[in-house]
Amino acid sequence: MKLEGTHEFEASRERVYQSLVSPEVLQRCIPGCERLEKTGENTFAATIKTGVGSIKGVFDGKVRLEDLREPEHFRIVVEGKGAPGFLKGSGDLDLLQEANITRVNYSGDVQVGGTIASVGQRMIQGTAKMMAAQFFTCLGAEAKTEVGEPPPQHGFFRTALRWFSGWLRRLFKS
Repeated sequence: MKLEGTHEFEASRERVYQSLVSPEVLQRCIPGCERLEKTGENTFAATIKTGVGSIKGVFDGKVRLEDLREPEHFRIVVEGKGAPGFLKGSGDLDLLQEANITRVNYSGDVQVGGTIASVGQRMIQGTAKMMAAQFFTCLGAEAKTEVGEPPPQHGFFRTALRWFSGWLRRLFKS
């Protein structure tokens, strides 16, 4: 399955990049992330509680960052497995600075197997897009904070409100 998209942030490219590679920020922003620990240089162990449709579960996995070219590009490689099945994937993220906006273009491939694959590609892709929107909305709030400031509070309603506000800004900007 192919995943790709673009997201804009009202923050500098350097700040967005640092947020994207920070384990603390990622743990707060990845939907369902219960644990993200550094295990080596640019490698992490993760536990994520998630699901598609009625099939839900806990996935344990590994995340590796490659081809780091700060602040413009990196590649992420993920592997995870749990009772509902497995996930393997990789993707490239490119950051472009445009005036006061940083645009993140992402594209990748994901393979799923096991029980979770039985729900169908369309439902998996819909869930992946929803999780990506939640992740980038949260990351946008994180990137707006200055280094050393306390992180913003995240919860379902705050994340939904941030997403809706961003959607309205994009709608009326067009």
